[in-house]
Amino acid sequence: MWVADRWDDYEVIDCAGGEKLERWGDYLLVRPDPQVIWDTAKKHDGWRHPNGHYHRSAKGGGEWEFFDLPQEWAINYMLPINGGRKLTFRLKPFSFKHTGLFPEQAANWDWFSRLIENAVSNGKEISVLNLFAYTGGATIATAAAGAKVTHVDASKGMVSWAKENAAASGLSGAPIRWLVDDCTKFVEREIRRGNRYDAIIMDPPSYGRGPKGEIWKIEDNIYGLMLLAEKLLSDEPLFFLVNSYTTGLQPAVLSYMMGSALGARGLSFESSEIGLPVTASGLILPAGAAGRAQ
Repeated sequence: MWVADRWDDYEVIDCAGGEKLERWGDYLLVRPDPQVIWDTAKKHDGWRHPNGHYHRSAKGGGEWEFFDLPQEWAINYMLPINGGRKLTFRLKPFSFKHTGLFPEQAANWDWFSRLIENAVSNGKEISVLNLFAYTGGATIATAAAGAKVTHVDASKGMVSWAKENAAASGLSGAPIRWLVDDCTKFVEREIRRGNRYDAIIMDPPSYGRGPKGEIWKIEDNIYGLMLLAEKLLSDEPLFFLVNSYTTGLQPAVLSYMMGSALGARGLSFESSEIGLPVTASGLILPAGAAGRAQ
């Protein structure tokens, strides 16, 4: 398992009874987690006195309950490059339990930022395509490492949020192209244009809609998009990364898909669960899976 264990500003303090107690900077949040099917004693005082608690509804969805939590705040993460490169993320609780950041992805940020730093230090220019780019965690990590980045997401609001994160991280002037677009349609147009990228990141949701109502369902669409994305890789690609938060797409499935879609590229493939350490128990909480090619 690849574990995001280098955070200072984020921590999974405990998890039990379908929920996890997290520290986001100075604030404690309780949020549901479908992986937490055990029900151990909730001894930490934060369970009883959080700053925010997302309550699931038996009818689906849920709502936030807040206790002395600001509308927005920020946390930092230090990339293991250039002697340490600080990234800053602006957070705010919004629909369906989210805060605008998936902290387990730091395990991937560390991996590809080192690859990019090494390539750039050897005089290479690295271009990265980030699909389903959300609030830009991977975008600002790749840009901070020295890459040129094309950031694509179907939500105008998420792209605006990502720009704020880039500015907060001192990357307002970085070579980042910000696009609000359906990812599949964008990839198809890039193929026709003849554009190529040295690295591609795909972080698709289980289900989503494009800016014009296009429906995305990961089980139906992910492999086809990987086949298309392969056509955008340069002759000597640096890496390819695909993430999954869908239970049915286990690490082995990601490896099989990458091997089939990218096998002719001469890359090596590796897939694993991604996890976060839990302070109270010493366990690692699974938080999805990722497939890497390099």
